[in-house]
Amino acid sequence: MKFFAIARRYMRSFFIAGVLACCVCAAAIAGDIAIVVHPDVPVDDLSFAEVRKLLMGDRQFWNSDLRVTLLIRAPISAERNIVLRTIYQMTEAQFRQYWIGKVFRAETPVGPKIVYSSEMAIDLVGQIPGSIAFVDAAEAPKGLKVLKIDGHLPGEKGYPLH
Repeated sequence: MKFFAIARRYMRSFFIAGVLACCVCAAAIAGDIAIVVHPDVPVDDLSFAEVRKLLMGDRQFWNSDLRVTLLIRAPISAERNIVLRTIYQMTEAQFRQYWIGKVFRAETPVGPKIVYSSEMAIDLVGQIPGSIAFVDAAEAPKGLKVLKIDGHLPGEKGYPLH
């Protein structure tokens, strides 16, 4: 009897681990990543190179009086992995070193703000003028502006973030 109880407990653990692994994989391939900005940002369409400059901290202002506030998902999120691979073209370690160096050399006053969920990113983008973040396109709310990249919105052919 004791053997069956232990076996049942292990089987339940393996089942739960399998379900979680499937959920993580599904989230990783669920869809495109949308670049969302505060509604007051005076931009609707950027080239891929311009998006890269924004996320790399090379462009720090939208216009003369509106600073870019970069919100980045915490490590391990599927969205962050896609952005690291496609925009930054860096590993997690390279990304951290990049921002440490940029702040240390005083090339930017602050590094990106870390957000721990899409909900947190969406909430802060709605509250902070000039803010920019990336979220799963399926989670992008109507109140925020979704930027086109090279003339394409998420879900359209030619959109680069997926």
